Amino acid sequence: MKIRLDKYLADSGFGTRSEVKLLVKSGSISLNGNVVKDSGIKIDTESDEMLVRGKRVGYSEYEYYMLHKPAGVITASRDKNEKTVIDLIKSKKRRDLFPVGRLDRDTEGLLLITNDGDLSHHLLSPSKHVSKTYLAFVTGEPSEDIFTHFKEGIDIGDDTLTKPAELRRFASVSDVLNIYNDKVLEDRLSEYNDAYIFEITITEGRYHEIKRMFEAEGCEVVYLKRYSMGSLILDFDLAPGEYRLLTDTELSSLKNKE
Repeated sequence: MKIRLDKYLADSGFGTRSEVKLLVKSGSISLNGNVVKDSGIKIDTESDEMLVRGKRVGYSEYEYYMLHKPAGVITASRDKNEKTVIDLIKSKKRRDLFPVGRLDRDTEGLLLITNDGDLSHHLLSPSKHVSKTYLAFVTGEPSEDIFTHFKEGIDIGDDTLTKPAELRRFASVSDVLNIYNDKVLEDRLSEYNDAYIFEITITEGRYHEIKRMFEAEGCEVVYLKRYSMGSLILDFDLAPGEYRLLTDTELSSLKNKE
């Protein structure tokens, strides 16, 4: 792929195009061994070698990160006052990364970070019915009909009922840990040892949807964590706040099977 040098460097995190032009004028950029003075020349991202202050710069059109979102961080690309999930991605090359969907400030778990708008649209489009699975710790007294209500759709105050959701209740902590081999989860379970534990799978993403669904049933969600989105499953080796690049297999599955 051939692109302008200033776009190449701006996309790679070296500032705005105006800032890149100043960098070029300073003589800090070399292309295939020659100092570059024209920020508008075309670069072949596959074959040309670009150096910035003597260090090689590779070009990535898209980046895909799996983040274990911690509680207390907002799901946004940028914020003047608070830390965002994008701020946690220290190794990013692209300046245009964004979270795919959102998790509430106090919700933990799987979050996909990318700059691939087509993939984001594919995963979030209501018509695609891409499933998202969460673990919820719930207080209050769930009725025996709660499973039927979730399956049929619940009135949470919107114009339409929620789409059918799958709900499963765990009888014990050991049952949870047998399925979710999450190093963090055992500590959370001890914090909320009186709560009911549910696994819930939804195919839409309304505002506070899961919390509002349980509230409609007279219950309160005191802890919520997302473990999967489509074929992508949270890597249990990632501690809250940690991230890694998606594997080729994970990315291929997201693009081709959802």
